[in-house]
Amino acid sequence: MTLRVRLTLLYASLTGGILLTFGVLIFVLVNILMVNQIDDTLTQTAESIIENSRVDPVGRLNIITLPQLALSANVYVQVWDVDGRLHSTSPGISHLDQPLDPAGLQTARPVFRETYIQGAHLRVLSVPLEVGSRPIGVLQTAFNMSVVDSTQHTLLQLLAVITLVSMILAAVASWFGIGQALSPLAAVTETALQISRADDLARRIPYHGPAGDEAGQLINAFNETLERLERLFTSQQRFLADVSHELRTPLTVIKGNVDLMRRMDCMDKESLSGIEEEADRLTRLVGDLLLEAQAESGKLPLQFAPVELDTLLLEVYKEMHVLARKRVQLKVTEIDQVQINGDRDRLKQVLLNLVSNAVKYTPQGGDVYLSLGKMGGNARLIVRDTGPGIPAEDLPHIFERFYRAEKSRSRSKTSGFGLGLSIAYWIVTHHGGKIEVDSQEGKGTTFCIYLPLYDEGRKTNDRSLVTDS
Repeated sequence: MTLRVRLTLLYASLTGGILLTFGVLIFVLVNILMVNQIDDTLTQTAESIIENSRVDPVGRLNIITLPQLALSANVYVQVWDVDGRLHSTSPGISHLDQPLDPAGLQTARPVFRETYIQGAHLRVLSVPLEVGSRPIGVLQTAFNMSVVDSTQHTLLQLLAVITLVSMILAAVASWFGIGQALSPLAAVTETALQISRADDLARRIPYHGPAGDEAGQLINAFNETLERLERLFTSQQRFLADVSHELRTPLTVIKGNVDLMRRMDCMDKESLSGIEEEADRLTRLVGDLLLEAQAESGKLPLQFAPVELDTLLLEVYKEMHVLARKRVQLKVTEIDQVQINGDRDRLKQVLLNLVSNAVKYTPQGGDVYLSLGKMGGNARLIVRDTGPGIPAEDLPHIFERFYRAEKSRSRSKTSGFGLGLSIAYWIVTHHGGKIEVDSQEGKGTTFCIYLPLYDEGRKTNDRSLVTDS
């Protein structure tokens, strides 16, 4: 059963239920009002008869007159004495010799009861007649309920017809209204099927209605999902192409060296050295890929603790000074005592990556400057080199994985894979900071890292966190 049919049946059922509830209330209310009106009539008739009744000296009833009884054809009267003999009766039922309500002859107080006599539906009021405390008879007044029954039957039919017609009209209106409201969902379904058949994630669902309604929100969310899937699919394709490209070079070198040694039938130190270098490259690539995958899946743990950032910077300076040797001048221009809350090993990985890149891509005789200070509530780390710089068109993509500005940064056996900056960006942002880059061709490149200063009240102090990507 489709959603349209289910909603149509639901709305029709709700309409019928509401009308049925109101119909029952109306029926009960009308019935109560009519019965109360009949009871008032019977009571007034009984009171009028009692006022016109007399008792002879012997104690027998003497009905002087019944002047009002002929005014209503639906009201009947009987007067019974204590011996169970019919004493008086209204003209309309003079032929009736049985009580209007046999059980009412034994009552000790006025009582209303409905009875059926010769197929006639009557509502009977039985009133005991007494002189002092001595009973002398029973007065019974009755009302013919045929008009009431007919009215109730007609009212029931009318309510049933109104309910049925209203349910049909509600079903028809709901069918067309729901069909129009759900028409965007049909477009979503059709587009999804076309995308599934053609593998075309570039398609989007058009919507011309109000953007704020439920259908518009659904289509906007679906389009955003398609856009994200398209980006992920494109990223995955580029990732596979980049990985394949990065693996091809070292594997080709390893295979070539192995073939060379097989033809020479001897161990060649130069070939072994080449194999070792390419194996190291593959090891670094696998390690970076694993780290990148952990970061993207949110499973890269960050062990937060107070970190002396100035001590960490000097430690990186000493290690990188060996790499720079005399080819590049590595200088610390400014350093301040700064403490932050973070993962020391991951932050060191970021600094090593930035400084090693600066040293690697700065030509001989160039300079690499390091500085650490405070700016507002943040620590500011700057790594600046005097290398060839990065072209302006490459700057927006510098933190994308496997992206390298090949125009200014040549590839070599010791060059990276374009994953270091992507990992560094993830680490910095998940420390609550940000990383910025500024570069001009021929004038060098500057990386700035901003990290929140340590706050002793932070609840993340000295505990392990697993961050979400």
